[in-house]
Amino acid sequence: MAARWSSENVVVEFRDSQATAMSVDCVGQHAVLSGRRFLYIVNLDAPFEGHRKISRQSKWDIGAVQWNPHDSFAHYFAASSNQRVDLYKWKDGSGEVGTTLQGHTRVISDLDWAVFEPDLLVTSSVDTYIYIWDIKDTRKPAVALSAVAGASQVKWNKKNANYLATSHDGDVRIWDKRKPSTAVEYLAAHLSKIHGLDWHPDSEHIFATSSQDNSVKFWDYRQPRKYLNILPCQVPVWKARYTPFSNGLVTVMVPQLRRENSLLLWNVFDLNTPVHTFVGHDDVVLEFQWRRQKEGSKDYQLVTWSRDQTLRMWRVDYQMQRLCANDILDGVDEFIESISLLPEPEKTLHPQDTDHQPSLSHGEEDGNVTDVLAIKEDPPSSLLEERRSDQLGLPQTLQQEFSLINVQIRNVNVEMDAADRSCTVSVHCSNHRVKMLVTFPAQYPNNAAPSFQFINPTTITSAVKAKLLKILKDTSLQKVKRNQSCLEPCLRQLVSCLESFVNQEDSASSNPFALPNSVTPPLPTFARVTTAYGSYQDANIPFPRTSGARFCGAGYLVYFTRPMTMHRAVSPTEPTPRSLSALSAYHTGLIAPMKIRTEAPGNLRLYSGSPTRSEKEQVSISSFYYKERMSPRSARRRWSIQAINDFPKSRRWKSKREGSDSGNRPIKAAGKVIIQDVSCLLPVHKSLGELYILNVNDTQETCQKNATSAMLVGRKDLVQVWSLATVATDLCLGPKSDPDLETPWARHPFGRQLLESLLAHYCRLRDVQTLAMLCSVFEAQSRPQGLPNPFGPFPNRSSNFVVSHSRYPSFTSSGSCSSMSDPGFNTGGWSIAGRETEHISSPWGESSPEELRFGSLTYSDPRERERDQHDKNKRLLDPANTQQFDDFKKCYGEILYRWGLREKRAEVLKFVSCPPDPHKGIEFGVYCSHCRSEVRGTQCAICKGFTFQCAICHVAVRGSSNFCLTCGHGGHTSHMMEWFRTQEVCPTGCGCHCLLESTF
Repeated sequence: MAARWSSENVVVEFRDSQATAMSVDCVGQHAVLSGRRFLYIVNLDAPFEGHRKISRQSKWDIGAVQWNPHDSFAHYFAASSNQRVDLYKWKDGSGEVGTTLQGHTRVISDLDWAVFEPDLLVTSSVDTYIYIWDIKDTRKPAVALSAVAGASQVKWNKKNANYLATSHDGDVRIWDKRKPSTAVEYLAAHLSKIHGLDWHPDSEHIFATSSQDNSVKFWDYRQPRKYLNILPCQVPVWKARYTPFSNGLVTVMVPQLRRENSLLLWNVFDLNTPVHTFVGHDDVVLEFQWRRQKEGSKDYQLVTWSRDQTLRMWRVDYQMQRLCANDILDGVDEFIESISLLPEPEKTLHPQDTDHQPSLSHGEEDGNVTDVLAIKEDPPSSLLEERRSDQLGLPQTLQQEFSLINVQIRNVNVEMDAADRSCTVSVHCSNHRVKMLVTFPAQYPNNAAPSFQFINPTTITSAVKAKLLKILKDTSLQKVKRNQSCLEPCLRQLVSCLESFVNQEDSASSNPFALPNSVTPPLPTFARVTTAYGSYQDANIPFPRTSGARFCGAGYLVYFTRPMTMHRAVSPTEPTPRSLSALSAYHTGLIAPMKIRTEAPGNLRLYSGSPTRSEKEQVSISSFYYKERMSPRSARRRWSIQAINDFPKSRRWKSKREGSDSGNRPIKAAGKVIIQDVSCLLPVHKSLGELYILNVNDTQETCQKNATSAMLVGRKDLVQVWSLATVATDLCLGPKSDPDLETPWARHPFGRQLLESLLAHYCRLRDVQTLAMLCSVFEAQSRPQGLPNPFGPFPNRSSNFVVSHSRYPSFTSSGSCSSMSDPGFNTGGWSIAGRETEHISSPWGESSPEELRFGSLTYSDPRERERDQHDKNKRLLDPANTQQFDDFKKCYGEILYRWGLREKRAEVLKFVSCPPDPHKGIEFGVYCSHCRSEVRGTQCAICKGFTFQCAICHVAVRGSSNFCLTCGHGGHTSHMMEWFRTQEVCPTGCGCHCLLESTF
């Protein structure tokens, strides 16, 4: 959120309008609100004096409305409704429909008046056509542009009368109306739908796009493969438009997401934080436009229309406009005006002296004259730059930057040569070594970036070199554009990125199947923070914990605390040392609290290595809490008997043997480690785990004995559950083998439906013990006696695929696990997380658990299908949820292992079904990019869309094709090979380095 915000200046309510669009005329006098029954014309100079209405007869809402931007045609505006555009004329307080434009066959999505020709209007539609109309001849479009997909946005270029841009889902096309047959340029701008498009007011090549993918991107269509800059947002962006004053951008969120109702003002050269926030609307903002600046005024007005049916006008004064200034030289006019107000100096120089340098021999008076002469001689820009730089404390020359740079960056050695305007940087990270030569041009840092070159010995790969060079160039350009030094930010970026690459290599070597990140975003640069004490090597290490708690999977809570007798030896307002070296310096008096340490050569020894033996004895964590005392007798009086008894005997005996030396130190009591039994708070019971039985040969006896065990531990609810299980497993309710004899008991309301309700209830209670036992008992009941597990007596691995149609919460495991646990169930401690019903389509074509268990067979005989269906219907446990039931048993088996009940664990795990290993090779399948359904051929049979389009020519791919395994983009083999002969980045603009991530 921006630090600055404001509320509206004018608020006008239109409660009955239900308007969906708004537009402000080019004069800045009127605004039109478009509702279904009326068009409301509001006088912005007197908004509270009422409004005029224009009646309309249509059942369709108005999609877009816009006034003509030319003064001579300022009384015309256009409004689109479904497939037509009505041209209205507002004059002398009344309005009427002048003519109607009809030509589109689908709904019109957007319209825009030409900036340079008042007679031209462009419209876009879902029917894939963009029409340019001449309002002098409205019988048919003057120019027709055709695209493959429908257009959602269309905008004329504000500097070139012949160019316009259209958006199609996530793509942008640049058109020249003189060449309507094909687009001039094509940009793959976003991965989601584009909601807004706006041209830069001062450049014919730059425009901004806002999308559903939570970002605003800035483009130069002469460089279509890479955006100029990006503004990441937390929510999808509805509109992003440039301000009439330079370098400003206003964004508003998507109306469907009712979260943020404010408008944000950004500086396009600093997109880290909005410079201003317009707060006031109670609902989402549907439209915003700017009024023309009045003569003699530097203020602008922003007009907004919201779903809360209020029209608000916000004043944007000159101070707010200056927040969007490009560089440090902005505002030079005000500085020159302030200089002109200086008093005229008295005549202290003779006319003959004006050709010579002024003298300083006259002391202070001549010094003032010299200052004024310097102001008159120097250009204002250089003077202002020097003044601002002095205020900010920025280095003026390369020599100053070298002297101010922090040389204590970890693992970095810098050799600087100011005369040669270069420096050599050496970085050591793990087993890699990087050496780089940085050369600074003569204009540095005034919009001139340094050059970076790797020199020997450098041990990183060429791919990592390319990524590092790109990150360093981006960082340096970002700084020098603001005339700021960039060496130290580049050094920190180099270290951070190199460490991240090394960590990725380590993780890749430990997990060969892990996919690498397709793009490594540049890390943010931070200003240097001066630490209060401690070395740069361990300044970020937090102070050791003096208390903590952890839950154990066996029902115990282990925690430790600081002794009651331990108190801070300093004031609570003093800072806490962040490292052992800081604590050493704190107690040896080398630094004072709350003051900045100056690193003298004699002091640096404390931060280079580990403390000596004497330092270890004097400096410890306890020394931060106790003051040194000289009298051992007074020391003994401060301690209670209980504190002394808490010490181990060996420690007390050691203190006695040390004699008088120990009396000079405080008695450092250690905190207790307490193990608390919290099993009473858990839904599982160890005693029940010991008493429960699983007798496969007699299910009735199992249920009866388990009910007795539940009664012994006081679980009356489980007594009822096991009593119901006893009745449900009665032999007289056993299913018949012939499906025509009777309906299975599982189809009865007291059969599978009752059991599922019990399982759902104990899922909500997180009682994995009861869930696992019920699943095991009814699994045993469904098997004929003597039939072994269809997948083996004991599972040999942990199944890890997801049940796409599970009805119960998922029991997953996290944390560490005992090394003695079975490797097939090495899942650590268990926790329960709710899983909603979801349908996941696997790109590798995996089968569902039900298909793996029963097979997806084709039946030649209908009776076989009927018998198979009967086998499923007679089971009390739904076979579709087999994997979920196995998860219950695995989690309960892990709990039994932690309790030491290994035989009980083995009995439960015998009922875990283990499907055969899925196919682990690579299978390529084609899925429709629109409806995600599996298709064969070039066109989807469901949505009729092209299945796989070439990223270069955008034509459906037939025959030989290649695509990237990381981003999924590709196309014709010949096109891909031709593209990657000269390029490394994906042609769609997604940012994936396809050649580095995969092989075409």
